[in-house]
Amino acid sequence: MAPAWLMFTFPVPFRISVCDEDKFGHNEFIGETRVSLKKLKANQKKNFNICLERVIPMKRAGTTGSSRGMALYEEEVDRGGDVEERGKILVSLMYSTQQGGLIVGIVRCVHLAAMDANGYSDPFVKLWLKPDMGKKAKHKTQIKKKTLNPEFNEEFFYDIKHSDLAKKSLDISVWDYDIGKSNDYIGGCQLGITAKGERLKHWYECLKNKDKKIERWHTLQNENHVASD
Repeated sequence: MAPAWLMFTFPVPFRISVCDEDKFGHNEFIGETRVSLKKLKANQKKNFNICLERVIPMKRAGTTGSSRGMALYEEEVDRGGDVEERGKILVSLMYSTQQGGLIVGIVRCVHLAAMDANGYSDPFVKLWLKPDMGKKAKHKTQIKKKTLNPEFNEEFFYDIKHSDLAKKSLDISVWDYDIGKSNDYIGGCQLGITAKGERLKHWYECLKNKDKKIERWHTLQNENHVASD
């Protein structure tokens, strides 16, 4: 017997939550952060300078303040094979009849996963209007240094007929810039007719309401992603 094994690698960060414990058992949530474990090397101690983010956990019905942190942990475990949330991004879409194209706005991100040892990331955003492969289909924002809540406020234009948008999908990915080595993928989402939920709704509203800027928050997920350089 010579069994062959498949090996899968998943980008799982270490999540730390800090709470204030009181004698009545009503512990208050202070903040949390996430650290990428890929920065660790075997048998080597590494110190991290961590900054907590004020992310209020969602409280289950019937849970007390003291069990709030455990309920959050249980919800993550219950999701099982679901992809992990890596932050959120605020995106605006507008089809301009005057310019004859799609205007995509990358406004800001919040609560991004920390990919660097200092507890921060150096994030930037990539856009890819699929399935097009040319340079005009891809854009990227400026890099924002040492932050998990970057403000971009940048807009990008795609010269495309309105009728062709139904055949396209917009791939949005957030990356951590690293000097001299490959950038770390933080998370992403995809808008388009083949998307689901709010991602589909946002795209549909853009197609339906020409010349109207529509902003929506979208959750970033750590699904396997191919760099779109």
